[in-house]
Amino acid sequence: MATVTLTIDGKQVSVPAGTSILEAAKTVGIDIPTLCYLKDLNVIGSCRVCVVEVEKARTLQASCVTPAANGMVVHTNSPAVRKARKAIVELILSDHPYECPTCPRNLNCELQALAERLGIRRVRFEGSREHKEPDYSTPALVRDPDKCILCRRCVAVCEKVQGVHAIGPLGRGMDTVVGPAWGETMAESPCVMCGQCILVCPVGALYERDYTEEVWKAIHDPAKHVVVQTAPATRVAIGEPFGLPPGSISTGKMVAALRRLGFDKVFDTDFTADLTIMEEGSELLERLEKGGPLPLITSCSPGWIRYMEEFYPELAENVSSCKSPQQMFGALVKTYYAEKMGIDPKDIVSVSLMPCTAKKYECQRPEMSDSGYQDVDYVLTVREVARMIKEAGIDFASLPDEDYDAPLGIGSGAGVIFGATGGVMEAALRTVYEIVTGKTLEKIDFEEVRGFEGLKIATVQVGDLSAKVAVAHTLANAKVILDRVKNGEKFHFIEVMTCPGGCIGGGGQPIPTDTEIRLKRIDATYEADRRLPLRKSHENPVVQELYKTFLGKPLSEKSHHLLHTTYRRGSRHGSMVHKEDQGVWLLERAAADGDGTSDGENC
Repeated sequence: MATVTLTIDGKQVSVPAGTSILEAAKTVGIDIPTLCYLKDLNVIGSCRVCVVEVEKARTLQASCVTPAANGMVVHTNSPAVRKARKAIVELILSDHPYECPTCPRNLNCELQALAERLGIRRVRFEGSREHKEPDYSTPALVRDPDKCILCRRCVAVCEKVQGVHAIGPLGRGMDTVVGPAWGETMAESPCVMCGQCILVCPVGALYERDYTEEVWKAIHDPAKHVVVQTAPATRVAIGEPFGLPPGSISTGKMVAALRRLGFDKVFDTDFTADLTIMEEGSELLERLEKGGPLPLITSCSPGWIRYMEEFYPELAENVSSCKSPQQMFGALVKTYYAEKMGIDPKDIVSVSLMPCTAKKYECQRPEMSDSGYQDVDYVLTVREVARMIKEAGIDFASLPDEDYDAPLGIGSGAGVIFGATGGVMEAALRTVYEIVTGKTLEKIDFEEVRGFEGLKIATVQVGDLSAKVAVAHTLANAKVILDRVKNGEKFHFIEVMTCPGGCIGGGGQPIPTDTEIRLKRIDATYEADRRLPLRKSHENPVVQELYKTFLGKPLSEKSHHLLHTTYRRGSRHGSMVHKEDQGVWLLERAAADGDGTSDGENC
């Protein structure tokens, strides 16, 4: 590979041709500040915070989009550079609301941190600060255009990672805003509420709908019995807001913290992850034996379900009828658990700790009420629960490990790995293989469906069947495999997870969440699996007891009533209309980009 050699702040640097000055500087320990930049995803040079001085160049250069060249001499900290950076950040601040103490991103805001880094103590400019109303239209996330700095990172992740195109720049110049086409609300757009835009937003322009006050109220109501379930991916992320390194397995401390917050019972969603495998695995076997739409596609990820309803309604019958583990748990808490404990289900408040913002939407879907009540009352992200723990003055890092409550606190390692891409597939294969063959697996780890590749395809031998399976994470990758299915390629079973890396990279996880952090959480997920005595869903004794005393068997009438559902062919908004409208919008944007504009489009 060809290389170029340049000098940065007096240090000679050799890098592959095509490397930007920004990335070249990192190789010698020089950190050039950025706001709009996301490597390989949003490289547009719009914020200009990363400007550097290049000798013989007429003006300062945006280092993120300027390629390194042989003989180039770069200064990243000259007086001109420092002066320009301060002026740029001051201009951004001049039109930004001074609401730092009350902002959800306070003390974890890139703009705030950059102002501190540059030593900005006053803003010399006065912006218009024209107020725009926040968009509270969805139950999952909030868009606050007052705080948007037009970095377009959210646009990039929605387009390039998820392929949804729910938001984009609208208008021109000082009138530019980022939002859904034609000024629609987020609820009217094809947004799947995955929250990936929240993870990449450098400020507080996008954040989750906060339900902590409602949960606090329930906890302090003596007439309510408040239970909480914790998703598999939360245990490898909850420690991060408290200074523990990414990938720390904090299951016991998380349980202890939730008890101290006042929850009456702390349960594990791994339990219903195991139950999902029993139902979904049985559903797959039934389709193979009796006939039915193949491939069977998993239904655990609510962002994916909304995407399917919006963009691929013709594949609705291929999607498993199983509810997600969260919703199975909610239905059982207000039926099986209520009956077992002698508690009136109307007095139970069911709370979920999830890595996902779309779960907030999922629990409010009208069909998720088979217990006779809303099965899950409130969903809290890891970020929300971390704030509650801090508010309560709990020293998370020093907590002793505690165990989940019985009877819904026992889960297997197969349930734990639901948190990583490929985990649902592997958990299903562990169980389906042993049910079909009647033999014990010699090698329990299915390495062929693990890994961070966006799309994994494998053929797995299950008895006499050579099962062709696929695993996709991110909706852009889901589109690839779904199009192959529509074009006639045969698969037996497909796992789709909305977020990069699976639930460990969910939109409700701690910020920052990047590829390196995702990989550490995935490694921790498989380590947590290895540590557990139970590693197969069908061996979970509480699941066995549940079938024996309450459900009867997988796919029984009661199981179908409580644990299964149906998904709509086309969303409530009208899928085809939105796809056509978005296509027109994207054509208009492409035309505007072609004439050299970079400050938004007028839709």
